[in-house]
Parts: sequence; structure tokens; C-alpha cells
Amino acid sequence: MSANIIDLGDLRRILRACAGAEQGVDLDGDILDVTFDDLGYDSLAVMETASMITREYGVAIDEDALLEATTPRLLIDLVNAA
Repeated sequence: MSANIIDLGDLRRILRACAGAEQGVDLDGDILDVTFDDLGYDSLAVMETASMITREYGVAIDEDALLEATTPRLLIDLVNAA
């Protein structure tokens, strides 16, 4: 079985770098199944996050699949399946 490309810690770092953290949102909490919308990240911020993942890890993320990845868990799974 291959190793994961990114984990939640990596994603937290990238989210903060791309769009910061919405006031009142604790990215260090249990956010795996919280929607990006509820975390204060709009679709543009998620697309920028995917772009940074591509630049840092060399993983191309399909835009249609990215739209379906509405939570950190789904985005991590999408990247690690690529």
C-alpha cells in the first residue's frame, strides 16, 4: 500500500497559507467532516488550496472532483487517491 501524499496537518498548513483562518474557526479542532463553507472557505479558496497542493506535491486535481470534495476528509482522500 502506498503512503499518503498529504494528511490533515498538511492541509491545515495549506489552508492557512491560501486564505488564512476565519475568525472563530479552530482549524486545529476536529474539522475532517466540517464543510469548507462552514469553515469559512469559499470555492475560490478551495481552488487556490488545490493549486498549492499541485505546486507543492505534483498532484493534479480534477476540477469536477474538487467540486465534490466539500470537506477536508474528502479533499485529502481525493489527493491521496491521485
